[in-house]
Amino acid sequence: MPLRPNGLARAAVRFRPAAFAGTFVALLMTVAIVSACGILLESGIRASLPPTRYAQAPVVVAADQQIHWEAGSGEGAYEESVRVPERARVDAALLERLAPLGRAVPDVVFPVRGDAGPGSAEASGWGASAFTGAALAAGRAPEAPGEVVLGAGAAGAGAGTGSGAGAGSAGDRVSFDTPVGKREFRVVGRAREAGVWFSDAEARALSGHPGALDAVVLFDADPERVRAAVDGRAQVLTGAARAVDPRLAGARDLLTGLGGSFGGIATLVAVFTAAGTVALCVAQRSREFALLRAVGATPRQIRRIVATEALLVAPAAGVLGCVPGLGLASWWFGQLKAKGAIPDGVELAVSWIPLVSAAGIGLVTALLAGWAAARRPARIRPGQALAAAAVERVRPGWIRTPLGLAALAGGVACARLAATSGGEDAANAALGVVMLFMLAVALLGPLIARACAGLLGLPLRAAGASGSLAAANSRAHARRLASAITPIVLAMAFASTLVFLQTSEEDATHRQQSEGLLADHVITDPPTDARGGVALTRTSVLAMFGEGAERRFQSTSAQGVAGDVTTVQDLGVREGSLGALRPGTVAVDRSVAESARLGVGDHVELRLPDGVPAHPEIVAVYTRGLGLGQITLPASDLTGHTTAGRATELLVRGPLPAGLGPAMSPADWTAAQSTDREVGAWANAVMAAVLGGFAAVAAANTLVMTVLDRRRELRMLRLVGSTRSQVLRMLRWEALLIGGAGITLGSAIALATLFPLTKAVTGALPHIPPALYASFVAAALALGLAATLLPARWSLRRDTYAS
Repeated sequence: MPLRPNGLARAAVRFRPAAFAGTFVALLMTVAIVSACGILLESGIRASLPPTRYAQAPVVVAADQQIHWEAGSGEGAYEESVRVPERARVDAALLERLAPLGRAVPDVVFPVRGDAGPGSAEASGWGASAFTGAALAAGRAPEAPGEVVLGAGAAGAGAGTGSGAGAGSAGDRVSFDTPVGKREFRVVGRAREAGVWFSDAEARALSGHPGALDAVVLFDADPERVRAAVDGRAQVLTGAARAVDPRLAGARDLLTGLGGSFGGIATLVAVFTAAGTVALCVAQRSREFALLRAVGATPRQIRRIVATEALLVAPAAGVLGCVPGLGLASWWFGQLKAKGAIPDGVELAVSWIPLVSAAGIGLVTALLAGWAAARRPARIRPGQALAAAAVERVRPGWIRTPLGLAALAGGVACARLAATSGGEDAANAALGVVMLFMLAVALLGPLIARACAGLLGLPLRAAGASGSLAAANSRAHARRLASAITPIVLAMAFASTLVFLQTSEEDATHRQQSEGLLADHVITDPPTDARGGVALTRTSVLAMFGEGAERRFQSTSAQGVAGDVTTVQDLGVREGSLGALRPGTVAVDRSVAESARLGVGDHVELRLPDGVPAHPEIVAVYTRGLGLGQITLPASDLTGHTTAGRATELLVRGPLPAGLGPAMSPADWTAAQSTDREVGAWANAVMAAVLGGFAAVAAANTLVMTVLDRRRELRMLRLVGSTRSQVLRMLRWEALLIGGAGITLGSAIALATLFPLTKAVTGALPHIPPALYASFVAAALALGLAATLLPARWSLRRDTYAS
């Protein structure tokens, strides 16, 4: 009777469901996590918003909200870009250049605040009503300086100068705190929409940047002629591109970062784990393949059986895995939107591309892993097959061992590079540490498992016959032990790295804020004429890091100071002096100095919040930038370059002057800053849960497969006189050995990654909360015990009933 590989494959799936169920679960989880990350990546690429402010504007001329530069060198050169921290603007001179091409309307938007109401109102020139749809409900449009039109809800906010509760009617006097100071205006009209309107000329003067416009809107103009007139100095936007919303760019960066950067790591981990499970499934059937070789099966037929099994299991796992993948992406996207990280109007994009790609990755993983695992049983001589399958191979593989040693050497080299580097270079080097060490653990798994069994088996021998048998079993079956240890190492390493990096950064930030804030009172959003303290403008700038082909701009927190900052902040200066801070100079945190490879006396290349270039001289380097601001510069250098156009905080040392409004204590201010970082902490926790949860499921899956495959061994122990409790005690010691080895290796990999990372980010050692780490250890041990003892109890009980 001829051998039929396809029929044997179907029979194997039918009569050995436990082994293939583990493979199915691993592939399903792989497809789920890959498809979820792919959906988020596609959503980021396709993210769009309908035009709102410029919905009725045919052509909009606005500044490019990205900074572009050339990275790399020679034939490998490519363009990179980064979004400006705040709104980039166009030169007001473009207005005259564009006026002959059609009706050109300047647009400026800035916040104003009244005396009688909290918060700010959005102000602009009345000319913007031509494209925003604002209409008068009463009165007339503002035409002269000192005139204003109030929209719905703005009357109360602007009341303040002798107008009482009825402020907002035509002829009333109102006062607004604007970016150029407090001004009084006469109300000449009321609008149906929310907002505040001045004449176009006065709006430009009050905005704080009279030489720049947010945009120029053109009516009855040919876009191509406009592009020719602009000549690359600005962007000409039509159609959907008119949705000039900085939140959209932020959402795109977030989604593509999650789906791309994190998705790449998650995909590698998922494929890596699934391949190990498939290889374990094939290795567990070495006796079957040996018997087939002994009765005349050819190597090609053995490989065809394995490929057919993959084709029977992987497609079903791929189809079903897309369902939880879609659910995970929807939940993740919804949470980001609920937390304000993604604006309303951006929708989750779901197409066949990420789903089919994820299913294809699962299929290819199963085929390649099965092919690699089937190489040895397919090549062995028929006469030696049964003898070779009876015992586990002891000698290391001549392919995986050199590769594993190379990965280990690369991980050590990256760890040393990260530890001796500074700033962003250290962080970038450390990112490869965990992946290289994980690859080394996987490739050198049998050798590591044998070493762990020998080392951890010593105390097991003191635990009686069960402990000695567990130690002997672990040494004799190092490959099986390695298959169980690797997923636990994965879960421990990735979860610890992501979570403890966040706790380290949070601890360092809180400590720097508590130690560095000397002020007794913090007033947020102070009036422009506030006196009696040091005014701070908190924003972000782009700093150029690296040298040569590795040069790149990176967003960096900044504070503009008006006054003597040393009286309200202790920035921890280690070089230079803050007393030398004046227009055209800057003080930087040590992480910025190390990343930019600069020191006191050098000039740092910056892009201000609106993208305008600046090259200030460094006069001081300090150490508390993570909590207080990585770049400190005079507030005058930020004038006209921020969207708010005013100070964001007033720090007061000593008694609080009257009339400044409610103030926060330093403790309350520090707590409020922690709240602002909640989205980042939540994102890290979710990524740790996704990766750690996947690895935990993979670990449980592998342990269950291993225990169920040992039913014959367990039955033999019962036949030679071992009691059920003795067998379970042996398995319990094995589970503790596996868990202990996985926790130790995973913790070592996490520490090797965390030390350079936290040094680069915080300048301090990792902060690992003992209770949190203990919960990780307890979870890993509980997982190992449950995944080992539950199937063992079921197997022993079933064998007892069968006998």
